Amino acid sequence: MLAEPLSPTPRTLFRADDRPVEWALSKGHVDYAGAEAFMEARVAAIAAGEADEMVWLLEHPPLYTAGVSARDEDLLDAGRFPVHRTGRGGQFTYHGPGQRVAYVMLDLDKRGRDVRAFVRGLEGWLIGALDAFGVAAGVREGRVGVWVERKGAGWAREDKIAAIGVKVRKWVTFHGISLNVEPDLDHFAGIVPCGIQQHGVTSLVDLGVPAAMDEADGALRDSFRRLFGQTVDVAAPL
Repeated sequence: MLAEPLSPTPRTLFRADDRPVEWALSKGHVDYAGAEAFMEARVAAIAAGEADEMVWLLEHPPLYTAGVSARDEDLLDAGRFPVHRTGRGGQFTYHGPGQRVAYVMLDLDKRGRDVRAFVRGLEGWLIGALDAFGVAAGVREGRVGVWVERKGAGWAREDKIAAIGVKVRKWVTFHGISLNVEPDLDHFAGIVPCGIQQHGVTSLVDLGVPAAMDEADGALRDSFRRLFGQTVDVAAPL
């Protein structure tokens, strides 16, 4: 069984000054290397007190990323899509059209300096967004990400619907989450997602929820505000 929904996120995840988080949305498909370069620069600026916090929503062209714990044997088809080695936590994951990626650049120095609470907040953010579509999701001990139960006549399994991979530098976070709205699930076959072989991958549309990307964005924003505070629209960097 899936874990129970997370308890309310600690108040420490809100900024003491209630300053809103910049909320940016890119149209089209954003180059991964360019996105990572922007994050590096933005995180440095936030740590130096020269820029505000930001959540950046985007889609990438089809690609695989390898976190610091990635194992070479989990890359099953190295020639299928570009592979990007990155400094985030975790193992291999897929990004591509139909998947909402959110890069989360928050200043934990202003939010309680609790990395564990931050990760729980990301989990709660995703679970809350999925609840808006009537999808019951949860977390599992020893498995990163957010999961759903699926049942049929004589069978039951758990599939992953959202991934989490973060890095923290000088108490500023980057990288973030990805939510499967309507990606091509066959594209995950080139890797062992997050090193987990015993379970599958799903999406809102695969679960029978005909969600458009803008509807998923709205649910994500509402859930984020409940857990991390207010947001303000800004132009996308790329």
